[in-house]
Amino acid sequence: MKVLYEDNHIIIVYKESGEIVQGDKTGDRPLSETVKEWIKAKYNKPGNVFLGVVHRLDRPVSGLVAFGKTSKATSRLNKMFREGSVHKTYWAIVQGCPKNPEAELTHWIVRNERINKSFAYDHEVEGAKKAVLDYKVISHGDKYSLLEVNLKTGRHHQIRCQLSTIGCPIRGDLKYGARRSNSDGSISLLSHKIEFEHPVSHKLISIVSPLPDDRLWRALAEGLE
Repeated sequence: MKVLYEDNHIIIVYKESGEIVQGDKTGDRPLSETVKEWIKAKYNKPGNVFLGVVHRLDRPVSGLVAFGKTSKATSRLNKMFREGSVHKTYWAIVQGCPKNPEAELTHWIVRNERINKSFAYDHEVEGAKKAVLDYKVISHGDKYSLLEVNLKTGRHHQIRCQLSTIGCPIRGDLKYGARRSNSDGSISLLSHKIEFEHPVSHKLISIVSPLPDDRLWRALAEGLE
């Protein structure tokens, strides 16, 4: 497990693609349990270890995940995530290249829970939630482009759905139109940077994720980190 930041109140770790953040119906071991065990072993803690889940990443996505180590920090972080005062930046490798090198995308997203997929519309429809993000192309090759994405709303599969809707599905994301899967089952979406005011000390926390161990990631991101 890669720990990128830790203090008495917060721990930020790198999630590998394929890991789940919190337990679900699959019964697979979640990242939250791995982090608890790491804390228990590091500090030789008796009994149960407290760990608060404050946000999640989709299973095939990699990158930064923050947890609260105290109830006070967890409560405050939950409020900060809800209010949008935690700034998360994503990197995505997409097929092709968007028509505009940078843009704000606005759609209305409807989630189909039965098939666990979201659908985007360019106008408001019944049951839809407004979804807004900014992107800019920061690197590109012959077949793929690397985008930096900033979410302005937090909807189900928002980045995956919106980028697919403009004709640029994320590499490996078969559910949203990618031509082929990635060999490791991942999709090429990375929670790249997280920045916020510490909920207890109030100092600025700014953490950047390592890149996935992948040749295309290294090629497109060379010199950008």
